[in-house]
Amino acid sequence: MSPRKPAVLRDGGGDRTLREHLIATAARLIAERGTPALTVREIAREAGVASGVLYNHFEDKEELLAHALRAHLHTAMAQMGEAPVPGRGAVEDNLRVYVTRGLGVLAQLLPVFAGAIAEHKILAHFGAMGTPRGEQGGLRAALTGYLRAEQELRRISPDAKVDAAATMIMGACHELILPRLFHPGPERGPLEVPEHFVDDLVSTVMNGIGPHDRS
Repeated sequence: MSPRKPAVLRDGGGDRTLREHLIATAARLIAERGTPALTVREIAREAGVASGVLYNHFEDKEELLAHALRAHLHTAMAQMGEAPVPGRGAVEDNLRVYVTRGLGVLAQLLPVFAGAIAEHKILAHFGAMGTPRGEQGGLRAALTGYLRAEQELRRISPDAKVDAAATMIMGACHELILPRLFHPGPERGPLEVPEHFVDDLVSTVMNGIGPHDRS
């Protein structure tokens, strides 16, 4: 006979395990409050379990929070939808999608990870997990892979420096998000993307800034 589920999972917990429930609870709290202020007692209370239960499933609080950060990352990526497929649609339109996705993901991730910078044990656990399957090493690496695929399909110049282009695009996204870290908390408000930001960025990448040959 399989072990009886804890009450918190019997009452609306679906098919989650207790470990998954704890990670999901911690991920929600991280999204709401960040990592530094969270305590084992708060996580346990929100999860509806005794504090000691966490240590049955995780080495320490920092390991739980590292898994919660990974879950938050998955959620942020999933909310922004699928990345464009090489060879489908116009390259310019696909790059606009990448910029928009990048801004949406970074707006959710950077404030959370900024709060974890001083939490070395959390970051050590997080780094030890390796790169999640399907995320291709992060936003910049995924965009680089897309551009290389388009290059192989001859939809962009064979001489294009795709690594530099991806760095420029993701760097511009970071530049727009980073100032928000100086205004933490609920008063920060939703991200406001300047008019023409996405179009101008994509246009600059596609056309460059050198003089056009008018001959």
